[in-house]
Amino acid sequence: MEPFQQVSNRFFELSEWTRKNPQLRVGFTTRLDGVSSPPYDSLNLGLHVGDDEQAVIQNRELLAAELQVPLSQWVFAEQIHGSEVVHVTAHDRGAGAFERQSALKGADGLYTSDQGILLCSLYADCVPLYFYAEHRGAIYIGLAHAGWKGTVGQIGAKLVHAWTERFYLPKEAIHAAIGPSISCEAYEVDQVVIDQIDRALSSEATRPYVKREEGRYQLDLKACNEQLLIDAGLEKAQILVSSHCSAQSNLLFSHRHEGGKTGRMMSFIGVFS
Repeated sequence: MEPFQQVSNRFFELSEWTRKNPQLRVGFTTRLDGVSSPPYDSLNLGLHVGDDEQAVIQNRELLAAELQVPLSQWVFAEQIHGSEVVHVTAHDRGAGAFERQSALKGADGLYTSDQGILLCSLYADCVPLYFYAEHRGAIYIGLAHAGWKGTVGQIGAKLVHAWTERFYLPKEAIHAAIGPSISCEAYEVDQVVIDQIDRALSSEATRPYVKREEGRYQLDLKACNEQLLIDAGLEKAQILVSSHCSAQSNLLFSHRHEGGKTGRMMSFIGVFS
């Protein structure tokens, strides 16, 4: 069953997690019901793509009202296609929410054990990774932005390790989800990328790509991230995977499908009493 269910024009909800814990706000936005003009039409949430900044803030405010979480509680990472993950606290609320310059520098992953914070990350084909755990009365949440560079940089595994080392969480308590992103059929890469994928995966892991011709491959970046999480110590049953493809859906933005000039969706997760 598809774990991300559309609950409004503006977003999909990670329903399996919210059914288990109604305190969670967790999901992935669509491109619908915003105010941005083409080619960012219409719910573009990215301040870095060339869209009118006031339109982006208005889009964020529309989503904030629907989620009932004000922008002052949102937190964004800078997102540099790296693999650094950072611990977020109440002091960071509002980072990157109203202007890009205040986003948390050098990071593509965020995690926290504080309530009242909405972790946010932006996408137009890359893989959103979600993390959730409950242990000894505390709730832990995380997000990671995994393009192919972040994927081979083991950003998902780094977040898992941060939780086991900082919070002493047992790996069996950690749940992960892989959100809407580009599919294998729509994602062609070259030998340079495949060589790095091979180095990142354990030797016994199934290769998540299909060779089409010399030096050209179709890469399943979702399956790659799933395998890397398994290599990091999670069981397959602890990982949910979305079937939504950003390049094959009129509900989503796709950097590749739309020639590099388009808007951004947003992954989000927070705990609110």
